[in-house]
Order: sequence, then structure tokens, then C-alpha cells
Amino acid sequence: MATPIVRELLDRNRDHTDALPAGYFDAVQTRQEPTVVSVSCSDSRVPQGGMFAVDEPGYLFTSSNIGNQVADEYEGEAVIDGNLMFPVHYTGTRAVAVVGHTRCGAVTAAYRWLTEDEAVDQPGVRKRVEELVPIVEDGLASDRVDADAESAAVIDQLVEYNVERQVQFLVDHDSLSDDVSVCGFVYDFHGTYGDVAGRTYAVNVGGETDPAAIRSELPEGYHEFVRSLLAAP
Repeated sequence: MATPIVRELLDRNRDHTDALPAGYFDAVQTRQEPTVVSVSCSDSRVPQGGMFAVDEPGYLFTSSNIGNQVADEYEGEAVIDGNLMFPVHYTGTRAVAVVGHTRCGAVTAAYRWLTEDEAVDQPGVRKRVEELVPIVEDGLASDRVDADAESAAVIDQLVEYNVERQVQFLVDHDSLSDDVSVCGFVYDFHGTYGDVAGRTYAVNVGGETDPAAIRSELPEGYHEFVRSLLAAP
């Protein structure tokens, strides 16, 4: 039996409940109106709420999968994933954050599939990686990515390229109204974009990817959070 892990998880839950202040759930017990829905990679090193210092319930609606993918297929049509559309459609959420991260394993798998013919055997994982392969292939063929760089550097560029493509899918899709803001970020814990481990860098705002243009819309104190690894389009 898996009793050790059950005990460990229950111990962690005890720590969680012991740390909650009185009335923690009072404002959200009957309804939720999350400000943002984030679509992040499922990687255990990526704290979906923690990266934005979300300590309160009801602010962030969370959805995650390998490769932070926003699309699904329904009756042969590419649709926005229901985990993202639920808060937008039913709880009034008007901001979407797509969050990739440095050295993403799913992007790495798609890259190796293309460059080393290293396919994925597990069916469920294969399905998700297959969906990234065309994006990675386009990235490698584009002028945005330096495909001749060292593999880790190429993968990090492809991570950002994937975020860009996921954001663009949302921006272009008819089922997402114009009053919903869509932004793309990369969570960096390798020091790829800068020296602050765990910093989230804004790489796409509503389809805009030029760092100078994004910075021009933000106060100066936020400019260090806006960077890109990709060549200008």
C-alpha cells in the first residue's frame, strides 16, 4: 500500500491548514471571480501561483499541461481548451496568462523528435508532444530562432517561440472576445534571461513581441521584466 505518500500528503495538508488565517475562504465560499486564468506547464519546478505571489483564494484560475498548450480538438475543429475557457465563459475572467519555462521538457522532447528522431513511446505523452512538433519545426525554420546554437540555447528560444504561438492562437480565435487580455510569459529558473532565478519575463502582450513596444506601455520599474531571446520578426 502507498501509505507513506498518503501520510506525507496529509502532513503537508495539516501544515497548509495550520497556516491559514481565520476567514481565509469567507469571500469565495459561494462564488469565484478570478482575475486571471493561467495556462502553465505542469513541470513540478514551476509554481503556478507562487510565481505571481498568489496567496489568496479566488485570484488565479489555474490550468496546466506539458508544454503550456491552449488548444484542443473537438469534432475535428481546433478549439480553445475548456480548462481555459471555463473561467472566461462562466466566471467573468478577463485576462489570460500563458506561461512557459526555461528548458521545458515537452519542448525538448519535440525538438529531439525532429533533430534526433527520438520519438515518444507513451501514448498520452506522445499526443501532447506531437502537438508541439509543428510549432518547434516552424521555429527551427524561422529567422526568429538560432537553430545552430548550442541545444540548451535553442530549446530556450523554442520555449519562447511556443509561448508566442500559443498566445497568437488565442488572439486569433473567434471564441475569445476582444475584451479578454492575453499575455505570454517565460518563467526562468536557469538564469537564461537574467540573473534573478524564478523571475517571470513578459515576452508577449496581446500578440506584441517587441520588447521595446511592450516596455513603452509599462512604467520604467517593470522594464527589467521584459526581455526576449528571439530575433525580431
